[in-house]
Amino acid sequence: NMACCGSCLCCQCCCCTEGETRTPEELTILGETREDEDEILPRKDYESLDYDRCINEPYVEVLEGLDRKKTKKYEAVKWMLVFAIGVSTGLIGVFVDFFVRLFTQLKFRLVGKSVEECSENGCLALSLLELLSFNMAFVFIASVLVLIEPVAAGSGIPEIKSYLNGVKIPGIVRLRTFICKAIGVLFAVAGGLFVGKEGPMIHSGAIIGAGLPQFQSITFKKIRFHFPYFRSDRDKRDFVSAGAAAGVAAAFGAPIGGTLFSLEEGSSFWNQALTWKVLFCSMSATFTLNFFRSGINYNKWGSFQLPGLLNFGEFKCPDGDKNCHLWTAVDLAFFVLMGVVGGLLGAMFNCINKRLAKYRMRNVHPKAKFIRVLESLLVCMLTTVVVFMASMTLGECRDLGFLLVSANEDVNSTIRQFFCSNRTYNDMATLFFNPQETAIHQLFHQDVQSPSSVGHMECLSPVDSLSPRCSVERLLDAWWPTSLKCKSANE
Repeated sequence: NMACCGSCLCCQCCCCTEGETRTPEELTILGETREDEDEILPRKDYESLDYDRCINEPYVEVLEGLDRKKTKKYEAVKWMLVFAIGVSTGLIGVFVDFFVRLFTQLKFRLVGKSVEECSENGCLALSLLELLSFNMAFVFIASVLVLIEPVAAGSGIPEIKSYLNGVKIPGIVRLRTFICKAIGVLFAVAGGLFVGKEGPMIHSGAIIGAGLPQFQSITFKKIRFHFPYFRSDRDKRDFVSAGAAAGVAAAFGAPIGGTLFSLEEGSSFWNQALTWKVLFCSMSATFTLNFFRSGINYNKWGSFQLPGLLNFGEFKCPDGDKNCHLWTAVDLAFFVLMGVVGGLLGAMFNCINKRLAKYRMRNVHPKAKFIRVLESLLVCMLTTVVVFMASMTLGECRDLGFLLVSANEDVNSTIRQFFCSNRTYNDMATLFFNPQETAIHQLFHQDVQSPSSVGHMECLSPVDSLSPRCSVERLLDAWWPTSLKCKSANE
């Protein structure tokens, strides 16, 4: 599906110019389509979905032939499938979260041990190489999976919204797309990229909703069971709506939010009966995810402490403290200001992202596939270097005593003491050398304490600290082996 010139018959070779090797979809977005192609879809393999019921004599006869017992059976099966979609979406969230946590903990444990050893031996460059090796290996796997199934790239939310509004994008709800999506986002997040697993959960839930009620797979043709129900585009659309809502509910622990997302943002075709099914599906996903995550992470099965993949923890005042208030009326003005600033930043982000996407379509997409892999590896390398350098040079030593007394065990196990003396911790390293959710949890639930009460990183010796406040000589002491250091001013 390449946009080639009219006289060029070798679209797979290099006879076309660079501007003519983009897909028709990209040419349409860039506004470079020819006049005779303005009225056609960006890609000729796009199809429309038939969501309207065709009321004709055979259909009326079928409806008249259905007795009340068959109708109730049909409705009961629909409710069971909606429940199965919610449970399956929740289990996928558990799978992604478990392996992201496993890989990140393994990575940060090994790299953290290396940093502690190299801070004394002057080999921090090796620690950086270890972190780069982990991150670039994970991102490479995610990039290869996107090459296998390009539709799995991104969050998938725009494609699902298109599907729910009647546009059938090839491969968008295939099983192969689902596998590449789930595993790809797992390695992308574990690779240290500033991406989240919440958006792809919506796409994954929609794929489950589209495939599970069919009991067959186009990708794997051996998966085929005789199940004659729910074969129309209308029924399939309803299950996709439920799956997308379950993805939102599993990501944020918000069943009502998932229902409203599917109702307001996703589908243009809705009915009152579908509302209750979608809400039930969202509740099933949240319940399943909360049950298994609470059991796996805290070993407290049935405690239901983690309702979503993104969890900020519980905000409450200490018992007996009557002067504590989570917020006051004065804070409402700041909340409004934060909302305005957030909206402006979001609009600016969308504008920059649009320009960047068009630039990549013009300059990156027409090139060979391995160039796109190199692009992702370059972004990973820059991100890793910035994070590592910020953790090593911009951190401040903060008091650790209040953490050991007031914080829970989960917070204590994630603190990082790089280059800090006893009973102090490196705030920047604690932020960056932990999984994303853990870092956000740290920001919300560590007691606020002024750095001045503890002091900045102490430059007591060449290996005690690595801060901009320390001299250049002490900074080099931690990075260069002793054998390479100058012994005199002449050297």
